[in-house]
Formats: sequence, structure tokens, C-alpha cells
Amino acid sequence: MIVDYALYQNGRRYKEPSNLPGLIHKARSEGGFVWVGLAEPTQNEFEKVVGDFGFHPLAIEDAVNAHQRPKYEEFPGVQALVLKTAFYEDRGSQISTGEIFCFVGEHFIVVVRHGNGAPLVNTRHALESNPTQLAKGPYAVLHAILDHVIDCYIEISLELETDVVQVEHKVFGDNRDSASQEIYLLKREVIEFRHAIDPLLSPLQQIASIGARHVPPELTPFFRDALDHLSRASDAAAGLDALLASALQAEIAQVQLQQNEDMRKITSYVALASVPTMVAGIYGMNFDVMPELRWKFGYPLVIGFLVGITVFLYRKFKKSGWL
Repeated sequence: MIVDYALYQNGRRYKEPSNLPGLIHKARSEGGFVWVGLAEPTQNEFEKVVGDFGFHPLAIEDAVNAHQRPKYEEFPGVQALVLKTAFYEDRGSQISTGEIFCFVGEHFIVVVRHGNGAPLVNTRHALESNPTQLAKGPYAVLHAILDHVIDCYIEISLELETDVVQVEHKVFGDNRDSASQEIYLLKREVIEFRHAIDPLLSPLQQIASIGARHVPPELTPFFRDALDHLSRASDAAAGLDALLASALQAEIAQVQLQQNEDMRKITSYVALASVPTMVAGIYGMNFDVMPELRWKFGYPLVIGFLVGITVFLYRKFKKSGWL
């Protein structure tokens, strides 16, 4: 469906004529550009709206079907940029992703949104309050959308960093509860986040390069700034991924260490019980002729020996840290 559309001339929004074909004709004849916003359109809806723009069939297919990786492509008379949006859900510490398709031409920009995350209503309002920037044309709108999406990336990276710190405290804290499942689930969210960020680096480098076709030179510094912010978000995501990998290795190592400590304790207690068991087993044999059976002090001597050897073994195990 159509979210909003308008004609912009010299950075100002015009409402006349009210129909989209009339706005497109006025932009081509008098200058300016048309900004059209769509949300999850069907094939018929999209073709009806952009029929006057003459989009390539592959561009229409991508915009309607979605599920594209971030990319920048050039078609006859139109350039297409695909972005992944991301939304952080505090309730489940999960990341939901969507997509934004931006089709830019000389006198228009068509923005198609799929899924949740990074709504663009505030972006349009902010640009309309800055006529100087808006007057630079459709690529000024593209930069504003990029900047908004990348700001969302940075916010999500901070949220994920908080989650990673909590996991680290759990791994290295005194609590013996396993954090393996939590680490795995968080790592999966970070990977999902990286799938949105990392593929966008190359397309944005194309747009931000000096002398890039179709991009007004006065907007190149703005795209370079957006590229710098995106690189920072990408580095942060990569760092979080590495920290989670290290935390998982540390968790596994701690589990193994704890198992070793448990085995040492079990072995120590078995050793403490083995000597009395062995002596008791010998004197529990039912032979008529056995030495020491008629000794007057045999019983207290054996009991004393058992206590002594048990205390000796206990002190040795305690001193070595096995108990």
C-alpha cells in the first residue's frame, strides 16, 4: 500500500496536483522530484504506482518478493539500493529484520519497506524541516534513509554489547549454572545482525566513492560519513561475535575444569575408603588359622592403624587441593 507520496521542488513539499501521475509530470517538466513511500505492496499495486517510471522487470520482482541481500544495482534510468533493517526486541533479546528497497531516478525516489524496523515517517518529517538538504535531490533522501538505518544499527550494537557483558559475568561469576545455551542464542542474533550490516559495506563504498555516477558531488561527503558509521557498527558486531566465541570456549573450559575437580574429589574419597575396606576385607575372611586373630591388642591396633592412615591420606589430598 502507499504510505505517502509528494512532490518536492527547491526543498519544499507541494500537494498539487494531488494524483501521482500529475506529480510525476510536473517534476519532469518543472523540476524537482517525487518521493513515493510503499509498504509491502503486491505485484499489481507496485506496477500500478510505478508504471510511469518504467522500472526494469527485475527491479519490480525484487521489490515485490523481497528477501534480497543488501546490494546496489543500476538499471536503465534507475538505481536500486537494498537495505536490511533491524529491530531489537528487549523482551526476548532478539533481532528482527526487514528490508528497504530504494529506487532512485533523476526526478523520483521510490521507497518500498518490508517487515519491521526503521520506520521512515520521522525521516521524511526531518528532511522536510531541512529544505536546504532536501533541495539536493533524491540522493539526499537516500542518504537520510541510510543514515537512519545505520543509526539503528549502532543502537542495536549497544544493546547487544550489554547482553554480551551480562553473559560474560555469568560465565566468569561464582554461579555454576551453564550459560552455553544463552551464549549460543545470543551468538545467533549477532550473526543475524551481521548479515544485515556487512553486505551493505560494498554497495555504500560504491555510492560514497568520489566521482560516483548519479550522486551529486555535494552529497559525497555525507555518504562517506554514513560509510564511516556503518564501518563502526560492523566492527562492533565483529567484536561482539569474537567475544561470544571466546566466552563459549571459556564456558566449555570451565565445565571441563569443574568436571576434573569433581573427579579428583571422587578419587580422593574412594582412596580414603579403600584402605579400611581392604583391611576389613582381609580380617573378614573366615579362615581358622590366621595370624593376629588371638592378639589381645589386635583390634585397637587395627582400628588405630585405619584411623591413622585415613587421616594421613586426608591431609595429603587436602594439601594438594584434591579435597
